[in-house]
Amino acid sequence: MSAAVRVELPSSLCVLAGTGRNITISIGGAVTQRAILDELERRYPMLRGTIRDHNTHKRRPFIRFFACQEDFSHNSPDDPLPPAVAEGTETFFVIAAIAGG
Repeated sequence: MSAAVRVELPSSLCVLAGTGRNITISIGGAVTQRAILDELERRYPMLRGTIRDHNTHKRRPFIRFFACQEDFSHNSPDDPLPPAVAEGTETFFVIAAIAGG
């Protein structure tokens, strides 16, 4: 059984991927950060290396993950996300942080 997961990308990644801000992807198995990012990179190969490092697959420093009003950026990428994300009633947000001086 697969889950239809809603994902919202920052505008810079939308332009790169040639997609809208809100997309829906199918995840077979547990809905985790890793599963979502693996599917995003499979479906949109131009995103490889933008959200997480090519080699280590660790989240890039200025990228954050939110769902159900919680920050999941520092959680293990293999931790299950809330059921509402797996059910498609809540969106998984990929957010690009802004820094300046």
